[in-house]
Amino acid sequence: MLVSALRRSSTGLSVTVVQACGTVTPGQLHRHNSSFRVHPSVSEALAERRPVVALESTIITHGMPYPENIRMANEVEEIVRINGSVPATVGVIKGKVHIGLCEEELEFLATSTDCVKVSRRDLPYVLSQGLSGGSTVSGTLIAAHHAGIPVFVTGGIGGVHRDGEKTMDISADLTELGRTPVAVISAGIKSILDIGRTLEYLETEGVCVSSFGDSSDFPAFFTPRSGFQAPCRVRNEEEAAQLIASSLDLRLGSGVLIAVPVPPEHAASGQRIEEALQQAMEEARTQGIVGKAVTPFLLRRVNELTGGKSLSSNIALIKNNAMVGSRIAVALSKLRNPKVGTRKECCRIESKEDPKPDSRPVVIGGINVDFIAKAAKDKMVFGGQTNPGQVHQSVGGVGRNLADCMSRLGTRPFFISAVGQDELSHSVLQYCSHMDMQGVARLKGHNTATYCAVITGSGELSLGLGDLAIHNQITDKHVSQFADILHRAPLLCIDGNVPVSTIQYVCEIAQQNSVPVCYEPTDVDKASKPFTSHSWTALRYISPNLRELKSINRTLGYPVDIEVPGELDDMIEAAIGLSLPLLESLRCVIVTLGADGVLLCGHNCEGTLSLRLTDKISGGDLCAVHYPAAPISPEEIINVSGAGDSLMAALLSGVLADLDTDTCVRMGLLAACLSLRSPGPVSQLLSTTSVSVQHVAEEKWPAPRVWDISPSNGKSICRTSP
Repeated sequence: MLVSALRRSSTGLSVTVVQACGTVTPGQLHRHNSSFRVHPSVSEALAERRPVVALESTIITHGMPYPENIRMANEVEEIVRINGSVPATVGVIKGKVHIGLCEEELEFLATSTDCVKVSRRDLPYVLSQGLSGGSTVSGTLIAAHHAGIPVFVTGGIGGVHRDGEKTMDISADLTELGRTPVAVISAGIKSILDIGRTLEYLETEGVCVSSFGDSSDFPAFFTPRSGFQAPCRVRNEEEAAQLIASSLDLRLGSGVLIAVPVPPEHAASGQRIEEALQQAMEEARTQGIVGKAVTPFLLRRVNELTGGKSLSSNIALIKNNAMVGSRIAVALSKLRNPKVGTRKECCRIESKEDPKPDSRPVVIGGINVDFIAKAAKDKMVFGGQTNPGQVHQSVGGVGRNLADCMSRLGTRPFFISAVGQDELSHSVLQYCSHMDMQGVARLKGHNTATYCAVITGSGELSLGLGDLAIHNQITDKHVSQFADILHRAPLLCIDGNVPVSTIQYVCEIAQQNSVPVCYEPTDVDKASKPFTSHSWTALRYISPNLRELKSINRTLGYPVDIEVPGELDDMIEAAIGLSLPLLESLRCVIVTLGADGVLLCGHNCEGTLSLRLTDKISGGDLCAVHYPAAPISPEEIINVSGAGDSLMAALLSGVLADLDTDTCVRMGLLAACLSLRSPGPVSQLLSTTSVSVQHVAEEKWPAPRVWDISPSNGKSICRTSP
């Protein structure tokens, strides 16, 4: 039985259709409109009430040149997926509004030279003429509402133009927000606009405007502060979801604007951009540029005048918005559909066709709340004085960093760890919502681990302090609850934070089931934990630095030099010699050399060092390969604490994908470089697009150096020139 109820609202006549199975939203009615094409992945997610995020396409068609536009579009979609939602990029192709685009359709919009900008005003003409174009904010709002998508992510919205009181040049985005009940996640209002008048206009339209995060400052696109206060503030994704849900429940018919500040590390100088903006606006007036051509001209010219700083900030804020918006969509979905799990959870419970639902890598290790303090200067003064600098809080821990990075790169690891039942644990679990945290115990009477790193102005770790006692609760008893998952895993990763008894248990499981193990030492004191017994022979990979490698050799009873050499060639020779005893059982020793890159010591397979799990190794020929680090200036380095973990996680992701050694290592170096530029230990920009085979192939890499090693006397001969 179908019952239709009509109701009046400020935007006209709307319809609610009630069926025996429940309520159908107004958007669901419009999905069958012949002018709209909903991608199957989007349609399926909406039918299952899973979170979906709408994305605009004018930034693809008019915002950036090719191939930067298609790369950015793919990366943004991947960020949405990683954070738990389904991306639905909206575009117009040959007279049809597409909600969700396949790869070919994205490529078409990115490369086409005759795409138009499609706003509400343009839709009838563009569709009637069979044209193609990129959807603006207002156009995307209409499409999202038609499909029943409540969350839309963009860079920044339009607004009242400067001198708008004379020209009446006011973006259709504002009126669309006033009559379309969709939440827009943006970096505020573009700085080329009159921000004060825009906020006043939004108030007139009845749009609820809120800042996101710790500050009530309303962001100005490139910069986190505009000089204006937002009327409301939500501190996190859950509060944002509550705000959106309240707006939808009230049936106001208007949208919500949530303004997310650009990440501090990517915020370009506001003064520099403002000066460039004034110059660009004067040039636009002189050249007679008006109407829709003004904004793209100004953005392009500002980017030229700032030497690309505004473009890099633009890309960073869009990606950040995608991450925040996806998490808001997940929180909103849970709030409105508490009985509906994510697709991953549903598949794990209901799928009967997959014989190995948990055949995926397992990471066992520590999880901390990190406080990263970076000094403004390279040399710090000790003795009680306050050194100027910046302090950033994030979630870290070696095991968590590995699992985070691997999750962002698509390998879906099962993570086993422990946190306390305290205030910090709530933040941890929220921050890690894109990871599978079912193996993380929440323990009463214990503190969630905390770690404080003090970093010099040049990016070097000066001092670390940690309250890590809870890591001792990652016991073999806790891990044994997941023995079935361990048996099926293609790879087990374990860090040095866990107790020796847990390491021994995991190694026994691995030997019994022929599962390879990677051991990630966390510091010199913990590096030797597997080597206090015969457990270490179960290891397949290990990733120490030189000091940790020396500690391991001492534990095994081998003599070592006291000092670590300073020259690169001397470090390589020392690392090769220290790795030889381990290669009797290990496939590869991956020695991290900091700014000097990484050295792989392992078994020669058909003339090259092989990391592949499927390749058979013999006890004969050995070789070593040195890969220089990806170039990065000291000024770009924000945090060194997670670079090594990101390197190993990306490398192992390549190994699990059965890629060649060069590609695996260079994926690791790319991931490390991204994390060095991030305030957190693992960059939120990591994705299958930003760290991909294609990206690796496009980079210009210096050739690695290769050494042949004689197992009998440990001598090495370099067969490639520097």
